[in-house]
Amino acid sequence: MNSANVGPYGDAIENELIPAIEKQFRGIGQGWARFVYGGSTGGWEALAVQVFYPDHYNGAFAACPDPIDFHAYTNIDLYNDKNAFFLEGAQKRVAQPAMRDYLGHTLITTEENNAYELALGDHGRSGEQFDIWQAVYGPVGANGYPQPIFDKVTGEIDHNVAEYWRQHYDLEAILERGWAKLGPELVGKIHIYVGSDDTYFLNNAVYRMEDFLNTTANPPYGGEVTYGPRAEHCWNGDPTQPNYLSRLHYNTQYLPKILDRIQKTAPKGADLMSWRY
Repeated sequence: MNSANVGPYGDAIENELIPAIEKQFRGIGQGWARFVYGGSTGGWEALAVQVFYPDHYNGAFAACPDPIDFHAYTNIDLYNDKNAFFLEGAQKRVAQPAMRDYLGHTLITTEENNAYELALGDHGRSGEQFDIWQAVYGPVGANGYPQPIFDKVTGEIDHNVAEYWRQHYDLEAILERGWAKLGPELVGKIHIYVGSDDTYFLNNAVYRMEDFLNTTANPPYGGEVTYGPRAEHCWNGDPTQPNYLSRLHYNTQYLPKILDRIQKTAPKGADLMSWRY
């Protein structure tokens, strides 16, 4: 993705690297013949690149994607919550869990997770998950480092930064705002898979995305959203295998789906045989 802090990787990869690879390795070089898939951060990237470059790909298969709706940034609502570390009520506050097992046992809290990151490096330099998200999604701060989405010590959320995130990287918000234009280019291309007990609560954002996708019309989105009961991170859509095995075969899980979509959507007269060894 293009990023204020990280750089214009989206345009560089899409408009320079991929065409060069296709030229060298006899790629077809057309959007109907390109697909993208991945899991976790790769799942977010797969869906994001399909959304940001809708005619470059003919389908995205996103497993256990990083938060695709920042109302559910793991367990945090970046737009409405005041604090990232605690659920706050009228009389008490409860620590937000950052990780769990499939039985719901908390493994680490969001506050503890960020304290660990802060110990590794200040100004978002830990190289760990929350800092990575902040670097990609956020604006550049006055000190030249990524502007924090929340204070690493107190957990206080910066809602001005959250609004920047909403406008630039909240995939559900982008689709909701732009469906009239994006929808026709994305019909049948969005496929999302996640465990109902994802370790990092990533299913929460998928629920929200599914709710929106199910409302789409003119056109309906025409893809699929599937959940793995009791599955933790990184369930990929295979109900026949336990999660620890299914997460190892992304290629064999998605290639048949890709081939099926090629057969159904390839333009008339397209070469569908020479590349099938």
